[in-house]
Amino acid sequence: MSESARVEGDDASLIERSRREPEAFAEIFRRHAPDIARYVRRRLGTEAADDVVGETFLTAFRQRGGYDLARPNARPWLYGIASNLIGRYVRTEVQQLRILERTGTDPVQASFTERSDERLSAMASRRRLAGALAALPRGHRDALLLVAWADLSYPEVAEALRIRVGTVRSRVNRARTKLKKELGEVNPLAMISEEPGL
Repeated sequence: MSESARVEGDDASLIERSRREPEAFAEIFRRHAPDIARYVRRRLGTEAADDVVGETFLTAFRQRGGYDLARPNARPWLYGIASNLIGRYVRTEVQQLRILERTGTDPVQASFTERSDERLSAMASRRRLAGALAALPRGHRDALLLVAWADLSYPEVAEALRIRVGTVRSRVNRARTKLKKELGEVNPLAMISEEPGL
């Protein structure tokens, strides 16, 4: 791919073009909506996720004039918008984590859950993990889950949450420490990443 073709196809170029041709923003949606939707669904469930994803891209479209065109990848920007909107639904997220902790039934993934004996111990771990995640401060939970579920790098999380990279490292480290204390010496990021319902 030539340099000019690559540049024309990066997110910043599309966003710049969408300022003149609004329909060009549809490509940003096409590229990033599935990942944003997966992330938000894991945090809030399907009902709230549809609203948050729609609001995320509507907000991004409205704010595209202020997008920093020096950033070729819009992914951190979009996750930042989604994280801010998730904040409105934090009670829902914490309630779902508390339900999972209490009952072992994940309200987000209940329809996809397989019933088998070998999943009983995994469900017990998920309950403990859900309780530990619900107990984290929102900023720590956001940073940790953007790393674990959205697969963002620390600099991307910093950009998404508009905080310094050192703050991201600190929040993720503190979240891991709290989770390890609750869960034993299990690697909490590995456990979070392995859980399809979390």
